Amino acid sequence: MKTSELAAFLGATCVQDRYEDREISGGYTSDLLSDAMANALENGVLITIQAHKNTVAVGTLKDLNAVIICNNRTIPDDMIKAAREEGIALFVTAENQFTVSGKLYPVLV
Repeated sequence: MKTSELAAFLGATCVQDRYEDREISGGYTSDLLSDAMANALENGVLITIQAHKNTVAVGTLKDLNAVIICNNRTIPDDMIKAAREEGIALFVTAENQFTVSGKLYPVLV
């Protein structure tokens, strides 16, 4: 699956669409950013409720394709700006982390 397919597949909204459309290598679900830094996969996606620019910093460090914010959390402008500067796609969904992870698992394994 490519990054550009995430919004339609998940029924999510893309709030930052300036990114390189790459194949997604896997996903990691965590709300603890230090855990994500240690375990997220390069070219993967991070599924979280952490809606702040430090989440984008983790995405940059781990070379993530996208960050998916769950539970319709409000995404602040500085997070969108940081994601745009780093070329990381940013999505928001009303679904929780468990549901999003369950949808992505069979297509990313």
